[in-house]
Amino acid sequence: MRIDDYVAELDHALAGPHGPKRDLVVEARDSLTDTADALEAGGLDRAEAERIAVAEFGPVDEIAPGYQAELTSTSGRRLGFLLFISVPIIVLMWSVLWRMYPADDDVWRTQPAWFSPVSRLLDIFQLAVGVYGGLVLFALGRGAKWIRRPRLLTRSLAVVVWISLPVSIGLAQLLTHGTEGANSLDFLPSMLANLVTTALWGLQVYGAVWCMRITRAARPGAGRST
Repeated sequence: MRIDDYVAELDHALAGPHGPKRDLVVEARDSLTDTADALEAGGLDRAEAERIAVAEFGPVDEIAPGYQAELTSTSGRRLGFLLFISVPIIVLMWSVLWRMYPADDDVWRTQPAWFSPVSRLLDIFQLAVGVYGGLVLFALGRGAKWIRRPRLLTRSLAVVVWISLPVSIGLAQLLTHGTEGANSLDFLPSMLANLVTTALWGLQVYGAVWCMRITRAARPGAGRST
């Protein structure tokens, strides 16, 4: 098998973010090319040198799982980092805004008794999601040598996103529209805050989709995907 054919097969066998996947495939190609160049310099023709280089590198079905595990961890680290950074930003941003608007404290005193506990529950819930993202980020980074199933951790982040977003949106809507006078943010800060929140939630959903796809591809016997 020629190097180009082997690399194409390896690329097809892997699923993951374009950049990290490309880097791994390029790394494999460079290693194969270096070996083939050395063999050719030793007197072999190019075709034979590439055949031996590919044979020494190993069959794709033996090499791919190790590469796939790295791509799975990379996807998990990316989503973990995003949750660790973006969720506290959302909580802090809205906390500051709701302390600025309304300026009249009488509006808050007229809110029902459940308003403050629900607001606090939303903050704690969102911060817990951010903390979990940070823990998974650490586990898949510095703690990777102790983690035997990065696929499960990566998949758990996707599940957390699918659960946390509907809960967060539901509680936020309850606080915003289920009470009198609470929805009093000025148009500009409200619009900007909603744009930032929507953008960050969109990134979380995108990352969760990738993590679900890549963890399905990482299962033993799963079909190949790119």
